Amino acid sequence: MLKVLVAPLDWGLGHATRCIPIINELINQGCTVIIAAGDAQKAVLQEEFPDLSFVELPGFRLEYGKNRASTLLKIIFALPKILIGIKQENDWLRRFAGREKLDMVISDNRYGLHGAGVVSVFVTHQLAIRSSLGRAADWLLRRVNYAYIRRFSVCWVPDVEGVENLAGILSHPRKMPAIPVRYIGWLSRLETRKAEMTNDLLILLSGPEPQRTILEELLVAELASAELARVVLVRGLPKGGGVVHAPKGVAVFNHLGAREMGRIICQSRLVLARSGYSTIMDLIKLGKKAIYIPTPGQPEQEYLGQYLEEKGLGICVKQRGFVLKEAVERATGLKNDVAVGENRGLAREIGKVLAMAQGQSPVGDLG
Repeated sequence: MLKVLVAPLDWGLGHATRCIPIINELINQGCTVIIAAGDAQKAVLQEEFPDLSFVELPGFRLEYGKNRASTLLKIIFALPKILIGIKQENDWLRRFAGREKLDMVISDNRYGLHGAGVVSVFVTHQLAIRSSLGRAADWLLRRVNYAYIRRFSVCWVPDVEGVENLAGILSHPRKMPAIPVRYIGWLSRLETRKAEMTNDLLILLSGPEPQRTILEELLVAELASAELARVVLVRGLPKGGGVVHAPKGVAVFNHLGAREMGRIICQSRLVLARSGYSTIMDLIKLGKKAIYIPTPGQPEQEYLGQYLEEKGLGICVKQRGFVLKEAVERATGLKNDVAVGENRGLAREIGKVLAMAQGQSPVGDLG
């Protein structure tokens, strides 16, 4: 029985939730799974996998600014801290892998979790990273990104090839990393189900502070004049949070597990959320109309929101000057289409890397 470490990044909850299908498939294929995560990500994954072993692996604890400019500056000034953190992750893995006799590591955007004599898989939808600082900056970021990615055995991209893709140029750059890259399909923990539409609007909050709270306060104020009979607000706080004074008719939850989240999404006519990639995969799988509000200062979300609007898969609205009533009116013309790109090849690709970890397959067979 092979022992596999799964480690999601700690920026929001999306990296953790999209690891759930991967963990389920590892268990199906007879692996012993250990999960390394920060506090919030651990809370989400423990709810889904109470019988698995967990180890604390702190992340970079990056905080965003109160506007786009300050967020970009915070990220730039945090780069030395991030690079140090990557080196510390790698040192930690070498100690942990030797002690636990690991066979494989699956790292969702944790750049330091490679080597240590084990097969290592890097999971990302961002092969090309957007900076909003121009082509030269994006070119430099891609070179740095690929320099880290090539230290892994294989790279998994949670998207599909061709026109159905959801991440555009982010997951389909012209130049690819110098290791095998496999498109494994969209990763969603949620299940499609038939349900009566009882909610006019579902609000899904997520992401780093203070932007999560800023959007929550904005939307709570907007709900008072939105003329919506039934609204559900999920705050994205798996460890709980303070009281939110929502208007009458708004049901508030700090956090929902996968089963309950899937049920409420299917019961909702319209969903409002950040344009984080894991949220997008969930909503596209369930065929939901969506309003996407990118996190200010996060170029990836800004690009994804616009890309989905161009494809007719949602509308993208800036946070600054946002008016809920106008956004709801714009979104009414969207179509509800059930997606067809989920988990393509995941079981097969897991089988390949497990065979490699057992010494039955060379790295070249992964390409």
